[in-house]
Amino acid sequence: MRILVVGTGAREHAICQSIAKDAELYSIMSKHNPGISRLSKFQISNENDIPTVEKYALENKIDMAIIGPEAPLEKGIVNSLEKIGIECVGPTQEAARIETDKEFMRNLFQDHNIKGSLVYKVFDNAQDAGKFIKDFNKDVVVKPIGLTGGKGVKIVGEHLRDAEDAKNYAKEIIDNKIGGHPKVVIEERLIGEEFTIQAMVDGDHIIPMPAVQDHPHAYEGDTGPITGGMGSYSDTNGLLPFLDQKNYSKSVKIMEETIKAIKTEVGPYKGILYGQFMLCNDGPRLVEYNARFGDPEAMNVIPLINTSLVGLCEDIVDGTLRKANFKPLATVCKYIVPKGYPLTNEGSNQVLKINEKKIYEEGALIYYAAVNQNNNEIYTSSSRALALVAMDDNIEDAEKICEASTQYVQGDVYHRRDVGTLKLIEKRIQHMQEIRTI
Repeated sequence: MRILVVGTGAREHAICQSIAKDAELYSIMSKHNPGISRLSKFQISNENDIPTVEKYALENKIDMAIIGPEAPLEKGIVNSLEKIGIECVGPTQEAARIETDKEFMRNLFQDHNIKGSLVYKVFDNAQDAGKFIKDFNKDVVVKPIGLTGGKGVKIVGEHLRDAEDAKNYAKEIIDNKIGGHPKVVIEERLIGEEFTIQAMVDGDHIIPMPAVQDHPHAYEGDTGPITGGMGSYSDTNGLLPFLDQKNYSKSVKIMEETIKAIKTEVGPYKGILYGQFMLCNDGPRLVEYNARFGDPEAMNVIPLINTSLVGLCEDIVDGTLRKANFKPLATVCKYIVPKGYPLTNEGSNQVLKINEKKIYEEGALIYYAAVNQNNNEIYTSSSRALALVAMDDNIEDAEKICEASTQYVQGDVYHRRDVGTLKLIEKRIQHMQEIRTI
């Protein structure tokens, strides 16, 4: 089978690594990712240039395409490829609105009485948005309607000082069409612990994967600006130290109801659905959906899949998804990022020295992200450079392996040393215990 993977980053590298042994692999990527290029026949092209992707797919007689990032999904890459006879692991443009249009997502919950939603309003007028924020009299979250690469959400009490800051940011979103739309979503601020469940979906059936917790803040101690994700961890039993089976199952139920609602509204959803949840004192609440694997969360779950990913992808497109097996191991992922990320470009276009042999000997995996290989040198960009992942019988040991492997990446870079540490996990557990007493 000839499979095309669309995308440039660590998530796509992880996908390619998993399927390369069972398929003839091709890729379209916007930069020369050294990990993907070793595994595939590739073309450097803009992954959002759909006619170019179509042409490459037809020339190489591609049987199936796996779409990694969200932007091509928003542009309708699946619709276009399916029209020329190429099956896709990824939702249509209409179904992908579960991520690309937050108004669509929230309305879906409301119209289909899906549990786990929250108080929200959508505005296209800054004055009305400001009045709502003032009258709501509680902390809010301010979000653009569309895609912002994980960097558009701002929370009162974290990134915004008060309601006045929230009103100003809402106006900025509307006036500047941040996220591509002159609209803003105002949501209640949830108090709890965030976690992610990713699931394979064939239109009717879903296979949920192990739960993961991401660390979106740039600096240690959960401080600094929100980024695309600085690292993540999962536990041996598919749950998390603060997440039990009951609340995991409730979250999966919300995802199942969502899939039914999407099919009713716009047709079958086929691909990967990523549910970001907040575990509150009354159970899980849905923060948002992504219409693809998460990044970094993909790197936690893909190495755990003990079933052929190629076979599972075939089941997704055929509508015959039934079961997958996962290794009972804990994982820790830590992102190495350029200096200044995510606020400045000061660490971009710098050479990285990476001793892959030592990383593998340490027991870790390496997934290349937003780097560019040129003349056998690997250069940083302004975004995340590479992810290191370790698996072991418990989180503590996986974290030690992952942290030890970071010494073999040299350059003008940094990482969050506290991701997956016992101290930070105990902080999460204590936080949930405090919330449950409120």
